[in-house]
Amino acid sequence: MARTVWETIQVTGNQLADAVQKLVEAGNVRRIRIRQGSKTIAEFPLTIGVVGAMFAPMLAAVGALAALVTECTIDVEREVDESRVPGPESSVQDPPA
Repeated sequence: MARTVWETIQVTGNQLADAVQKLVEAGNVRRIRIRQGSKTIAEFPLTIGVVGAMFAPMLAAVGALAALVTECTIDVEREVDESRVPGPESSVQDPPA
C-alpha cells in the first residue's frame, strides 16, 4: 500500500533547477513546492509521465525563479510503499504548514 510523505530540501538559487530536474527524474514525486522563507513562490503538481514538452515549461519557470532567489526550500511530496516508510529518525516528515 502506498502512502504520501513530505521531504524538505534546502538549496541555493543556482542549485534549484538541477535539484528539481533530479526530483522529477526520480519518478515517485507527486508535487514540488518551492518556498523562500515561509512564502510559497511556486508549486508544481507532477503526474506519472511528465517528460519532454510538458516538463520544459516547468523547468523554464524554475530557471527564472533561480535567478531571483538566493536560498530556498523545496518541499517534495512523494508516494512511498508503506512497507518502506522510514522510521522517525529519517528526514521524511508530515506536510509543512
